[in-house]
Amino acid sequence: MGTARTAIKITSAAFDSVRRPAAGLVVLIYHRVGRRTAVEVDLPTSLFAEQMAYLAAEADVVTLSEGIGRLAGGAAPTPMVAVTFDDGTADFAEVAVPVLVEHGVPVTLYVATEFVDDGHAFPDDGVPVSWSALRDAVATGLVAVGSHTHSHALLDRLPAEQVGAELDRSVDLIGSQLDVRAAHFAYPKAVMGSTAARAARSPPNAAAAVTSAVPRVGPSWPEMSSTLGYTSGERTPACSAQVPPLE
Repeated sequence: MGTARTAIKITSAAFDSVRRPAAGLVVLIYHRVGRRTAVEVDLPTSLFAEQMAYLAAEADVVTLSEGIGRLAGGAAPTPMVAVTFDDGTADFAEVAVPVLVEHGVPVTLYVATEFVDDGHAFPDDGVPVSWSALRDAVATGLVAVGSHTHSHALLDRLPAEQVGAELDRSVDLIGSQLDVRAAHFAYPKAVMGSTAARAARSPPNAAAAVTSAVPRVGPSWPEMSSTLGYTSGERTPACSAQVPPLE
């Protein structure tokens, strides 16, 4: 990878002389790793490992909480990167976590808790992770767990009275099963919620434990990673969002 990396950095330097990466937080979104299913978002393990190795060596990788904290404090002179996963399929614990541990990369997993708690498959043959496996993942010290609603519901389509229940059930299960606080929330399919959905994350609702909902909609990994000097001969559907510095 040495010669290739040198060429990449030369190209990247030229690119960045025209458009410097903005300070802020880049949030990478992954779903599945290991190619156990046919869906495009199920990445080959080797590609995911290559990306994590690169981030560990070349990027300012932070936890989501740390990145948001730096933005709030105005301390974001260079781009930061946070890694996240959605849903909660078994490959997260079995395939992704060992890679993340190997490279010391922290991650936030947004869990749709109904699938984990009931043990029924996600769409496209996604086998759910178990609570036991998630407890082991959390024990690594690198895995934070956030809410992805209980049933992977699109909150903009739910009656107001159901929105709070979706978030409360998810947050309560994460707390009781993993003994952690679900401090972050991700909208399923990146579909922003209604006014009722936003209200459900405010006191006095139990879901007020969810203090941050980062809108993670943005360019593809190849577009984002060009600013970091990374490339790969294999296309990946992983996408990212640029979260600007907070005013």
